[in-house]
Amino acid sequence: MRIEPDPERLVFVGGLHRSGTTPFAKVLDGHPDVSGLAATGVREDEGQHLQPVYPKAKVHGGSGRFAHRPEAHLTEASPLASAASAQAMLDSWVPFWDTSRRLLVEKSPPNIIMGRFLQAQFPGSGLIVVVRHPVAVALSNKKWRRLASTNPRKFQSLNQMVEHWLAAHRILAADARHLERLLVVHYERLIQSPAEELQRVQSFLGLEEPIDSSKLSSSHGDPYAERWASYRSWWRPGGWQRRIIGSRHAEEIAAFGYDWADLSGFTRPAGPLGLTESV
Repeated sequence: MRIEPDPERLVFVGGLHRSGTTPFAKVLDGHPDVSGLAATGVREDEGQHLQPVYPKAKVHGGSGRFAHRPEAHLTEASPLASAASAQAMLDSWVPFWDTSRRLLVEKSPPNIIMGRFLQAQFPGSGLIVVVRHPVAVALSNKKWRRLASTNPRKFQSLNQMVEHWLAAHRILAADARHLERLLVVHYERLIQSPAEELQRVQSFLGLEEPIDSSKLSSSHGDPYAERWASYRSWWRPGGWQRRIIGSRHAEEIAAFGYDWADLSGFTRPAGPLGLTESV
């Protein structure tokens, strides 16, 4: 079986849309020993749009929806898992990597629920998942969708987007015990203490030189925190959605280490769903 390059050189990056996976992947790509996919001609240089094996996230409803579809959660038991599929995926990505570098990164949001499948396809590969506050992800998606589309069929409330966040991260939490090389990076820590968080990434990847943190800024999340705070009054736009999210999901959000009412940072998880450690 021809598998080139060595699967242990592969690093997959995942995380829901608007969670910070793109800036994180670009920071990794800036390291002299790391190559991300580049000049692909597809959206955000995401490998999902290049490979011919598994359906893209948009087939399962796109951002805010795909994790609700059982068929989007690929594992080692998927009929798509095979040596031929692994080769086809690699063949689609290799032309867009600088294979002279030691580590090769593929970034796509659906990787958050595909870790077991990717591990089966490429034994020894690593998975880094970027996790961001569910409300910040919901607010960012709402803004992005207003700019990108006016299709009413794509409308989702903030509460629906938070429910999708919870669905995706439940799957990740359940899959984590099956993954040999998983690192969870919290977006809030990444922008508030970038050098410290990137040191964790450096150690996970076995890089000798530090990862440059100069392009990460703590100002990125501020507008969403301010907007969420403005929804405290139920008669304000978004106020009713804030009340629904708080009443229905506060406890589970806390189990993942977030305060539903405060977007300022990541706290200690209140339950077994907390995604804080590498595996």
